[in-house]
Amino acid sequence: MKPFRLLMAGAAMVMLAAGGGAWWWLSGPEQDDILPTPPEPPRLVDSPEYERCLQMLDDDPEGARTLSDNWAMQGGGEGAAHCAALAMLSLGEAERAAEALERIATRSQAGIAARAAVFGQAGTAWIASGRPMRAHAALTLALALTPADAELLTERAMASLALDRPADALADVDQVVVVEPSLTQAWIVRASALRRMDRLPPAAESVTRALQLDGDNVEALLERGIIRQAQGNAAGARTDWERVIELEPDGATADLAAQNMALIEAGPAQ
Repeated sequence: MKPFRLLMAGAAMVMLAAGGGAWWWLSGPEQDDILPTPPEPPRLVDSPEYERCLQMLDDDPEGARTLSDNWAMQGGGEGAAHCAALAMLSLGEAERAAEALERIATRSQAGIAARAAVFGQAGTAWIASGRPMRAHAALTLALALTPADAELLTERAMASLALDRPADALADVDQVVVVEPSLTQAWIVRASALRRMDRLPPAAESVTRALQLDGDNVEALLERGIIRQAQGNAAGARTDWERVIELEPDGATADLAAQNMALIEAGPAQ
């Protein structure tokens, strides 16, 4: 299961004056936002109704919810419940989705990998609802089943940062970058954790690795700007944040970049 890059399409307001924070996963989604679903949801059951429902999640989450509800009344069981929970998450009902996903993962008779992935989805939903402690717990359960899963480790590191535990986050992503050095998100999280521990040179090295993998990654550019500003390079920071706004003008990451630029303009007193 891949992380949801846009789960933070709300009002994450941790800016430079507060140390930069865990900037893309701290707040929950606005109720009107439709959240993306995992590209490859784990398969708990094998049925055409399940496949059809999962395929509807990206483009028609309301339709997926209706289908799963109807299927549940006809005995759809675990597959119907899982699709319904993912539809809730896509429609912004993150806390309800998280609770449902945890129940499914706990009770499921599916294989270990599928149960781990559903616990991971529950963790993602808890992050989206602004409950990083619950997210961390769910992701720890997922990792108890599949300890070496790089993306689950990265997501738990995100939850650790949201709990202001950068050393824990670093411990997780340090494992990831050894076994999955091409995972851009892990390098970004590593950079943020190191920065929050006031280890700016290795933080800069990590975000450079992220941008070598994906030069237009707006989260990496936002983080590099924060690091550059902390190193006294306001011009470089502004260049990065302007690029974020150019690449994703209507996104939450661009809002944070604009706010950070405004803080620079306001001066040290702000």
